[in-house]
Amino acid sequence: MFIQVIQGRCNDADTLHRHMDRWREELEPGASGFLGGTYGITDDGEFVGVVRFDTRASAEANSARAEQGKWWEEASRCFDGEVTFHDCEDVTMMLDGGSDDAGFVQVIQGRLSDPERFRHAMEEPMDMLRQARPDIIGGTIAIDQDGFFTQTMGFTTEDAAREGERQTPPADAQQMMEEMSSLMSDVSYHDLHHPWFATAGSR
Repeated sequence: MFIQVIQGRCNDADTLHRHMDRWREELEPGASGFLGGTYGITDDGEFVGVVRFDTRASAEANSARAEQGKWWEEASRCFDGEVTFHDCEDVTMMLDGGSDDAGFVQVIQGRLSDPERFRHAMEEPMDMLRQARPDIIGGTIAIDQDGFFTQTMGFTTEDAAREGERQTPPADAQQMMEEMSSLMSDVSYHDLHHPWFATAGSR
């Protein structure tokens, strides 16, 4: 899987959402390899889009389409300043992966001191986490070539997520979380209180 993370300061959330809806209706049928996306805008107006393709080649082919370029020219007017793109071929699924049923999504970003060790930890069985935190549906972890990571975490509801945060996890789960945290730096959190989703073919 290939993930592209798109971020920028949004100045017109409603119009941007309409552009995203139009992309699904008009451009998605020609986007070979598109798998889906998770989108949202934080309280301070930052748009975060985590778009999934089967391969980098498919994503690049989509970007090269003339209709894609025209669409982006219009959609980009909804942003103030620079829009950043992080291309990630190093992608790991967590628990059930992304889910269109999530009522709340938290995006965690930062840098990893040891991406391979982090990936190994994420690939370990997570039955203990599933039992301790039933509010967590799943998510994705995408790492770019510079070790910058973007992790999406989908929760059943925000209330359930906040309640889960207040609980003390089992010792094994706590140890796993501490190990992963020790590998992170410059961490930032982006809460998507009203996320929306796209899954290929589900218009």
